[in-house]
Amino acid sequence: MEQWKDHVLITDKRMRTFQWFSLLSGRQRIILLITTFIALSVAALGFLGHDESQQGDALGFSTDMPISRIAPGLGVTGKALARELMLPIDVSKSRPLKELKVSDKELSHAVDHLLSHKDSPGKYYLFVALVLVGAVYLNMLGRPDASGVKQRKSWYPRSPYIVVLLVSVLFAGFYLGKSPNPMEGVVKVFKSMVGLYPDSMVKAAALLFFIALAVVGNKVVCGWACPFGAFQELIYSIPVLRRAKKHKLPFALTNTIRAALFLSALLILFGIVGGRTGLVLYHFINPFDLFDLDLGTTSIRATVVAASVGSFFTYRPFCQIICPFGLVSWVCERFSITRVQIDKDRCVQCGACIKACPSDAAKGRVYGASIPADCFSCARCLNVCPEDAITYGPVRVHPANRAQKPARSSQKEGK
Repeated sequence: MEQWKDHVLITDKRMRTFQWFSLLSGRQRIILLITTFIALSVAALGFLGHDESQQGDALGFSTDMPISRIAPGLGVTGKALARELMLPIDVSKSRPLKELKVSDKELSHAVDHLLSHKDSPGKYYLFVALVLVGAVYLNMLGRPDASGVKQRKSWYPRSPYIVVLLVSVLFAGFYLGKSPNPMEGVVKVFKSMVGLYPDSMVKAAALLFFIALAVVGNKVVCGWACPFGAFQELIYSIPVLRRAKKHKLPFALTNTIRAALFLSALLILFGIVGGRTGLVLYHFINPFDLFDLDLGTTSIRATVVAASVGSFFTYRPFCQIICPFGLVSWVCERFSITRVQIDKDRCVQCGACIKACPSDAAKGRVYGASIPADCFSCARCLNVCPEDAITYGPVRVHPANRAQKPARSSQKEGK
């Protein structure tokens, strides 16, 4: 019986996608073609610039060399390499590693791990392409121009979203590797502040890049482009355990844990707690190592397994509970250029959007919470409102103004 329901659900989703495409206006189809062309072109630039040649063995490092000679070739400071080799960060950087009792195996492991954190420049292009697709779909394409509220079930079909998520996981994740990613964008800025990276301005620019992508569309970089976020979203979208998914994690709890973890990580990194400057707590719970197929530590394996299994029951557990960029982008939601908006004059608080939303985001916005939960722009709430009170668009455009368009305002849900 359950398998039959899943088959019907999949068939229904396919029909909605075809219906959505058939309802798109000529203007929207042109926008779709142009956006697809631009996104593919930008992504192609990224793939052309991808370099897979960085291998630790090929660089010719050996324990006969000092830290001062090896670290620049890895793009890190001597302190970072010393920390990676489990040496005191103030150890002599001019002595050969052999004299510091470092083995060839330890050096090889440290070099490979540090290289895995080296950014793949082409990945930035792919992030831009994915965010562009997500932002255009949410703002211009998800809702066909000529459709009314009675046809809302055909709005924002899931298929385009699923395709983008798969591209993120397969290409921005497994093919291009774990770095860069939004989480590291935050962590590397603070690592540079304690001397683990020599180029603090470059790391700050990378973080600003991800923040800009989060502001263009409300957390679209998290909801549509981040590989591990997409990985969790895909698991959550599998039509199983629907009853369990009705129980949502309280935002007050998840955000408190996320903020407390972030503060603790900073106190440990700066040596205020523990007395060891340069110790990075997030290194021990970094699920992006999955995309390099490098789950070498028990804590990382546990993090990946917990987030993967947890995603069957609740929405994006790593994003809500742990991710430092999730916290930063949540703060930046206040400055988002486009986002989900609720017309308070139309809203009757029927609860349809709250039920559709996988987190507390819709609930907070419907009831005007002063500190609402993260909205990942997943679009689940955008095709359920019988009063046509929910839209996605620029903040400067009041939802009521969009609702007054003749093609949309004249059709109400039959009672």
